[in-house]
Amino acid sequence: MKSILVKEIKSFFGSPIGYLVIAVFLLINGLFLWVFEGDFNILNSGFADLTPFFTFSPWVLLFLIPAVTMRSFSDEKKQGTIELLFTKPISIWQIVLGKFLGAFILIILALLPTLIYVYTVYNLGYPVGNLDFGSTLGSYFGLLFLIASYCAIGIYTSTLSENQIVAFILAVVLCFILYFGFEGISNLFKNFQDVIARLGMDYHYQSMSKGVIDTRDILYFSSITTIFLAATVYKLKSLK
Repeated sequence: MKSILVKEIKSFFGSPIGYLVIAVFLLINGLFLWVFEGDFNILNSGFADLTPFFTFSPWVLLFLIPAVTMRSFSDEKKQGTIELLFTKPISIWQIVLGKFLGAFILIILALLPTLIYVYTVYNLGYPVGNLDFGSTLGSYFGLLFLIASYCAIGIYTSTLSENQIVAFILAVVLCFILYFGFEGISNLFKNFQDVIARLGMDYHYQSMSKGVIDTRDILYFSSITTIFLAATVYKLKSLK
């Protein structure tokens, strides 16, 4: 698994992909949070908190992560190198986890510079330091679990087609449905609104953003990640 992970990281940073992903993530967030006028502008919100960042980031990652993962297995299938992967002395689970961790680490590296936002908002508060660290830390944890789920979904869709664009679109659609779809559907069924909303990522992400790390939220995201990684393994076994 380590060899696959190292190969993925090297491939990301051996080409412009890794640097481009980090730059795009920071640029889009930076423009909407600090430059463009609108609901996400922190300076115009009047509050020393990072809620706009944690509200906006899932939507940026909804497109960015599928762009990273779309080549994971679709490119291997297109070039015919997937057979070489199967000949390596490692299990399919290890291959999948190597690909998954490679994408996950890349997105984490893109997320790390946003800690500057915490320092900035901390100093902008009145008095200085008037920042809810509990909700901020909970939101970062929620974002990590959301990233893991998005990566697992993207890895899975990359096994469904040799075409990277198809894999990208499928990943975006699945991530959107699981993140926002259930919330939208719940509004149509008032009697079961809370039950249906709990099936979506947004409900559990918002719950963690309040600063309370609930085991139910952790179990939900862990289940989503595990299910899609298992589906990836199952799909690869059918190709073997």
